[in-house]
Amino acid sequence: MQTEGHSGGNFRHYHSLTNNNTISKDQIEKKILYHFFKRFFDELLSIIAIILLIPVFVVTAILIKIDDPNGPIIYSQIRIGKNGQLFKMYKFRSMVVNADKNLETLLKYNAIEGPMFKMKSDPRVTKIGKVIRKYSIDELPQLLNVIKGDMALVGPRPPLEREVKKYTKYDRQRLLVMPGCTGLWQVSGRNGLNFDEMVSLDIMYINKSSFHYDLWILVRTIWIMFVPNQAY
Repeated sequence: MQTEGHSGGNFRHYHSLTNNNTISKDQIEKKILYHFFKRFFDELLSIIAIILLIPVFVVTAILIKIDDPNGPIIYSQIRIGKNGQLFKMYKFRSMVVNADKNLETLLKYNAIEGPMFKMKSDPRVTKIGKVIRKYSIDELPQLLNVIKGDMALVGPRPPLEREVKKYTKYDRQRLLVMPGCTGLWQVSGRNGLNFDEMVSLDIMYINKSSFHYDLWILVRTIWIMFVPNQAY
């Protein structure tokens, strides 16, 4: 995936224009019809996607078990959702068992500045994990989170509790809406962007959110699943 914005231009350009923007809560609350139909279509599309992707789910589950017979297929983690609400997010397990406990020893290798942790060639990632992360297959179980009402298809990525503790007031604006399985950050550079750039993209999305914008992001997401961007 190329590092580009909604208009196809260079990210750095619109990042400088949006860095000081804040979210208009009134504008969010006025989009009543948008949020109602967004929720309806998110559930409908998630159910359809799960049915169509059953073969992918089955094959992925088998490969995970072959790669590491003693570990679980599905990995769950507590994340922060809308208005700071806690929920359990699901993913296909792409790391070794107890990977979270080994994080402290790897923090010094963090590839980006800020609360998030990203590491290229993370030693905790399994062989099959590298493949499913590259093609974003590990994220597919989050469709269950959408059906449950924890997440939307499109929105800011749900952060970890330890990340939110380091958030500024500006960063916390990401928590004003439902988190998403995909978002503007994922289709605009993903791991090639730093934390501040991710936050700016999320705030840009929240302010500009619409059916057209969501559809554009979903189409871009499907594209980068077949033509991977900088996921790792």
